[in-house]
Amino acid sequence: MIIGVSEIKQLRDRTGLPMVQCKEALEYSGGDVEKALEFLKEKGAVIASKKQDRSLGSGSIQAYVHGHGSVAALAELLCETDFVARNPEFQALTKDIAMQIAATEDAILEQGVEEILKQPFFKDPSVTIANLIEGAVQKFGERTELGRFVKYTV
Repeated sequence: MIIGVSEIKQLRDRTGLPMVQCKEALEYSGGDVEKALEFLKEKGAVIASKKQDRSLGSGSIQAYVHGHGSVAALAELLCETDFVARNPEFQALTKDIAMQIAATEDAILEQGVEEILKQPFFKDPSVTIANLIEGAVQKFGERTELGRFVKYTV
């Protein structure tokens, strides 16, 4: 089966991943977009596991304040270089995680980072926070981890 540029572009628009990876996923799945997304998710986990030994020397801290200022959260997303930390998509991911923390129950937050990583992402419940971070590793090519976080409520 020949995969067209338009199919590759559609998958790239959905994932933000490089065209080469999108083409590979579509070829592997025989053009089935859902199977291609699953392939990319599995590949992202493999890529993330290979980068676990790298040091985290940079990152981004983003804040989110909800409503009229009654709930606020800070999130720290760590990466290897300033180049990735300054990337607007990386900073947007950090902000999304801060929003997730603001929306998460305090009892879950008290359990720490590992429990937050298991939480379904509020914008797309079919994806966990860990999946988002694995996607960032795949997209940016650097080890990425959720560092510290805090939530304030009035």
